[in-house]
Amino acid sequence: MTINSKPRRIIWFLIPFILLSLGCTKNLGNADIAARFPIIPTPKEMVYGQKELSFTSVSMDTLAFRKASRDLNSFFLRQGFVVNDDGLKITFIKDDTDDKLDNEGYSLHIDSNVLIKASTEKGAFYGVQTLKQIFRKSKDTGNFPVLDIRDWPTFKIRGFMHDTGRNFQSIAQLKEQIEVLSQYKFNVFHWHLTDDPGWRLESKIYPELQSNGAFSRQQGKFYTQEDFKDILAFCKERNITVIPEFDIPGHTAAFRKAFGIDTMKDAKVLPILLDLFDELCGLADEIEMPYIHMGTDEVRNKEEYVSNDFILKIMDRIKSHKREVIVWKEGINLAADSLSINQLWAQHPPKEDHRFIDSRANYINHLDPFAGMSRLYFQQPCRQPKGDSLALGGILCAWPDNRIENERDVLTQNPIYPSIVFYSDAIWNGREEDYKEYWAKLPPMVTPEFKAFKTFEDKVLAHRDAFFEGKEFPYVRQSDIQWKVIGPFEHKGDLSRTFPVENELKDSYKIDGRTYEWKDSIVGGTIHLKHFFGFPALTETKSGTYYAYTAIYSPDARVQDFWIGFQGWSRSGGRRGGPFPEIGQWHTTNPKIWINKKEIEPPKWKQPSLGVKTDEIPFIDEDYFYREPTKINLDKGWNRVLLKIPHGGNSWKWMFTCVPVDLTEKGVREATGLRFKTKFNVDEND
Repeated sequence: MTINSKPRRIIWFLIPFILLSLGCTKNLGNADIAARFPIIPTPKEMVYGQKELSFTSVSMDTLAFRKASRDLNSFFLRQGFVVNDDGLKITFIKDDTDDKLDNEGYSLHIDSNVLIKASTEKGAFYGVQTLKQIFRKSKDTGNFPVLDIRDWPTFKIRGFMHDTGRNFQSIAQLKEQIEVLSQYKFNVFHWHLTDDPGWRLESKIYPELQSNGAFSRQQGKFYTQEDFKDILAFCKERNITVIPEFDIPGHTAAFRKAFGIDTMKDAKVLPILLDLFDELCGLADEIEMPYIHMGTDEVRNKEEYVSNDFILKIMDRIKSHKREVIVWKEGINLAADSLSINQLWAQHPPKEDHRFIDSRANYINHLDPFAGMSRLYFQQPCRQPKGDSLALGGILCAWPDNRIENERDVLTQNPIYPSIVFYSDAIWNGREEDYKEYWAKLPPMVTPEFKAFKTFEDKVLAHRDAFFEGKEFPYVRQSDIQWKVIGPFEHKGDLSRTFPVENELKDSYKIDGRTYEWKDSIVGGTIHLKHFFGFPALTETKSGTYYAYTAIYSPDARVQDFWIGFQGWSRSGGRRGGPFPEIGQWHTTNPKIWINKKEIEPPKWKQPSLGVKTDEIPFIDEDYFYREPTKINLDKGWNRVLLKIPHGGNSWKWMFTCVPVDLTEKGVREATGLRFKTKFNVDEND
C-alpha cells in the first residue's frame, strides 16, 4: 500500500560524516532521529542518519539564492545564534541538472555541514522551510539531524481560502495563518473578499461600497488598498500567490445595497463591475497576481440572474489584463467559456478538457477536528495520483457562514490549523488511491493504511507541541481510542425508546425477531455512524439507535476533562440540523452517556432551543472542542463507558465524540496515563 503518489525511499543506515571543530555529533538510533525531527509534508525521498549535528554559530554562503539565505539568516538571528565565518557552514547551490528540482523542488544534505540545492528561489525557500522544521535548540546549542532529502511537489496549486466577506479578519490574524501556510509549503492564499454581508476591499472609485449601509455585518470593517498590497507583499516573501475573489453575480447583497440596486440586471451594474475588476487588477501586475476569481456560484435568487453575455464581458475584461480567470463549479456554465479555470466544490466533477482546482469535500467549516482529519489525509486531490495540465491542485476552504462574535472565533470554532497540517501532505505528495472509504472513518487497525495514518499522526502531534503553542489546535491522539458499537435498533420514531443494552452488556441481543451483535475495534475520537454527505460510514439506515462502548483504564482516581459531543454542528448555514437542544439535553435526538453506570449530565447551554435560521447569532458553546470540557470522575482501574446515540427527526448528523483531554497553558494535550479496551470484562491485568 502506497499512501503517497510515489513510494517513500526511507532507508535506515549510518551515513559517514566528518567532525569539524565548529560542532559535534551525538549518536541516536534512526527511529529516535525520525521521531525527534519529523517533517511535514513528508519528503519524497528521505534518508535519516544515526546522528545529530550540534553547533553554536553558523556561516552562510548567500550567492546562489539571496532571498532564501536572507530568510534563513534572519531565522538564526531570531533564535539567538551568531552568523560568522567560523560557524556551521550552510551552502546554497543552484542546480539545473535535476528534473525533479525544477521550479519548486529542492535537495537538503546535512552531515558535517548543510547543503541546499535548488533550481529556483522557490525551491531554495522550501529547503529552508524544511530546515526550520528540523532545527532544535538546547540552551545555546543548535541541533540538526544527519540526513539526505530530495523533494518536490506533486501539484502546482496548493492553497487555502478564507471567506472574509462574511466575517472580517484583521491583517495580523491573516498573516499569522499565512505564516503557517508557508511553513507547510502551501503556495496559494485564496482571498474571498466579497459576500452578502460586506464588500471588504476598498474601492477608491466607488466609496459607496464601504458605506455603513452596505454592510449587514461588521460595519466599517474592510481592507484598504494598502492593506491588500501589504498582504500581497507578505505572501510574495513566502512564495505564496494571492488569488483575490469578487464573487458575482450571486452573493451580492452588499453590492446592491451600496448602490441602491434591486437587481443585478440593472443597467448600471456591468459598468461598475468592469471598473472594479480594472481597479483590482491595477493593484498588482500579472506576474505578482496572475489569477482573478470572479465567483459565479449559487446564483439562485431572481435578483442575481444575469445574461451569459454579462459574465463573458467581465471574463474578457479580466483577460485583457493578462490574468487567468477562475470560476466556481457548480457555477454559471457557459458553453462559450473554454479558458477559465474551474474551482470544484461539493461533489461537482470537472468539465471535460477544462483546467480545474479541487476544493471538493474539504470545507473546514463542516469538518470535525477528529473525523475530518482522516478525510484530509486520505482524500486524493483532484481524484488522481498527481497533477497535470488540467488538474492543477487543490484549495482547502474555510466558510464559517454564521456571524462571528470575535475574529479569533474563526480559529477557535473551526479546526483550521490541524486541517492545514493534515492536508499539506496530501496536496504536496498526492495519493496513489482516493480511499473514499476512509473519508468519514479511520481504517481498520490491522491495515497498512491505519499504520500510515498513525505514523503521520505522531508527526502532527510533535508539530503541534513544537510550533503551535498558544494557537488553536484542537487535536489529540485518536488512533488509540477504541470502540465497539451495536445497532441500529429500530426505535419506531420514539427517540427516547430504551433497549436491553442499557440494562446488561452482552455479546448479542434478539429484539423484534432480529439478532444484533457488536461491531468491534472501531477507532477514533469522533465516530460517524452515518455521514451527513453520504461518505461511507457504519450504516446506510436513515434512523435508529446505536450504542457504543469502551473501557478506560486510569492509574488513579481523578476528575478528568472530556470532550463529549453528539451529532456535531457545521459552522455553516445557521444551525443546520437544529433546532438546538433544550437545557437537560445533549441533543434533540436525546443521546445519553453513562460512565460506571452513572449518567453524565449535558452542559448548561448558553443559547438553548435556537432555531435553524439563526445565522446572525454566533456560535458559543455548541461544539465540544470550543466549550468547557465535561468533568468526569474516573475510578482507579477500569471505567466502563456506554453511549446511546439515536437518530431521526430533524437531525442532520449521526455521530458521537468522547475523548479525555488535558487542557494546559500550551494548548490541549492527550490525557495522561489512560488506556482503552473494548472488552466487557476487564481487570487489572488487562
